[in-house]
Amino acid sequence: MFSKEEAQKLRKEFWIAFGKSFPRKWILYNTKIKDFSFKFNADAKKAEVSLDIEINDELFRNAYFEKMWSLESILEEELGEIHKDEFYTLENGKVISRFWITKENVSIYNKNTWQEIFEFFVEKMEAFERVYFEYEDFIKDI
Repeated sequence: MFSKEEAQKLRKEFWIAFGKSFPRKWILYNTKIKDFSFKFNADAKKAEVSLDIEINDELFRNAYFEKMWSLESILEEELGEIHKDEFYTLENGKVISRFWITKENVSIYNKNTWQEIFEFFVEKMEAFERVYFEYEDFIKDI
């Protein structure tokens, strides 16, 4: 296992290497919808690309979740099997709504899997962005 400092250094190296390997501007937080953002995540066992709906007002959060859920067949066509949870609880206890794709058996701490993670990130985030841009007006109409 790694010390806390070694793990932190590896995580930093990972994100720098990803940015250098695929230098492009991702939509991420720039959706023009407050608390509606796309995210990359990698840990010791998996990598994920997600759409997090973190709106505190449950009615609005639910409305955006329902809009995205209505696009489920399109999302699955673009992304493959997608997971969804209207009441996803983050580690800090905050409840959000989330749509995500997971790649198992890869690790941010194993440099041999980094390229696999990078390619997964690019493929899935580009697919998420395509759907978002294609249906942006529909999604924003709440």
